[in-house]
Amino acid sequence: MTTLKICTDRTALDLDLVYRFLSEQSSWARGLPRPVFDRAVANSLCFGAYTNGGQIGFARVVTDGATFANLVDVFVLPAYRGHGYSKRLMEAVLAHPDLQGLRRFTLATGDAHGLYAQFGFTAPLGPASLMERYFPEIYVYPSS
Repeated sequence: MTTLKICTDRTALDLDLVYRFLSEQSSWARGLPRPVFDRAVANSLCFGAYTNGGQIGFARVVTDGATFANLVDVFVLPAYRGHGYSKRLMEAVLAHPDLQGLRRFTLATGDAHGLYAQFGFTAPLGPASLMERYFPEIYVYPSS
């Protein structure tokens, strides 16, 4: 396996690459405006995954650093999938010192349940107690 480096150094992030992937290729953030993306990154704990001198993956955690975290925007570029990089990225996220001892760590996924189950994520124990406000089309603007 190629050497993979994972770090939370914001200055190492290729924000243009991450933004392009999320806003153009992801199923969950398509159409995301750049100012919204920049604000989200600035207010989150971000993980970059790098190999061969370039960024190939990303994960972002929204957290209070004490009791709660929500994992979002996890991806490995398509050309690098199937090499275990997503598992290594998840290991790094869960090992981060600011994410230890949390009472609740959440995420939402449409297609990666198998990956996250390997790391102890399950369906909510009390789904009736969970509520949300969700606007999936908030970044989709009608064309003129």
